[in-house]
Amino acid sequence: MRLAAIIRSDPDLTALLAKARHLALPQWRLVAGCLYQTVWNALTGRPRGHGIRDYDLIYFDDIDLSWDAEDAVLRRAAPVLAEGVGPVEIRNQARVHLWFERRFGGPYPPLPSADAALARYAAVVHAVGVRLEPDDTLSIAAPFGLADLFGMVLRPNPALANGPAYAAKAERARALWPELTVIPWPGAAEAPVKCAGDTAAISTGLSPAPSPFSTSP
Repeated sequence: MRLAAIIRSDPDLTALLAKARHLALPQWRLVAGCLYQTVWNALTGRPRGHGIRDYDLIYFDDIDLSWDAEDAVLRRAAPVLAEGVGPVEIRNQARVHLWFERRFGGPYPPLPSADAALARYAAVVHAVGVRLEPDDTLSIAAPFGLADLFGMVLRPNPALANGPAYAAKAERARALWPELTVIPWPGAAEAPVKCAGDTAAISTGLSPAPSPFSTSP
């Protein structure tokens, strides 16, 4: 698989995946920006790590929803992840609904699993996650497919009211990867933007699909 090959060709990502596996967090995945940005760098010939600000590691533990339990995971992970790329942002997806509205101003229904969080990210292309399995295979979750990832399309996912976050991410992404096609948030006045001279979007044959879930990188 093309995505797996790109990930395996990046020594920083492969080392981080191995360390994350060692932590053995329930339902863990490395997700979003560090993955799609790695692919965009590979597609456009940019240096490894270009534009990557952090590495998002999610997991799902609904046994103890306290901050103390999540903080204990962060403290346990710190020495394991210290020598690699970073910063690594670790979040228990089982407790996102407890703080999301206070921080971002909109409701966030409880999630049933870590993978369900992917379908609520602001853009279709953000919805990708990988896990290094015990047999060294890469498990890939992409609820909307990979067409936008390899086509370099930034398309809104209106599962949540994420318009402002999407606009900010789109502005940054457009500056770093001008080859992108950026589709405005629904209701925005701006037309889709593609820089003059860009090549046609590449397609993997996988089209975005409706979210399989009820409703953020």
